[in-house]
Amino acid sequence: MLDSLKTNNEFSFVYRNGKSYANKYLVMYAVENGLGSNRIGISVSKKVGNSVVRHRVTRLIRESYRLNQAAFHTGYDIVVVARAGAKGKGYSDIDSAVMHLIKLHRIVIRSAAKSE
Repeated sequence: MLDSLKTNNEFSFVYRNGKSYANKYLVMYAVENGLGSNRIGISVSKKVGNSVVRHRVTRLIRESYRLNQAAFHTGYDIVVVARAGAKGKGYSDIDSAVMHLIKLHRIVIRSAAKSE
């Protein structure tokens, strides 16, 4: 089970205090949370598409994080914001975008089995 950021205050804290990196499909903010686990928040705006498209992008991001989380350091609040370019992309594209940003944030412990 993934811990998630739920309230506006939690998202706002990460936006204000976190460091951000971006690529073609995603923007990722991360800040240390002082907890023993990571919490993830996913934001997909209407610019990306209708509710079906937005929900699919959300599921792809969450699944990529879930499958790779064993390779991550703990103690971070992470917010992933989908860009319009993520619309219509498959799992492999989203997964490589998530892993690319995780590596830029230096949250990854070891190089994951699936490399870019």
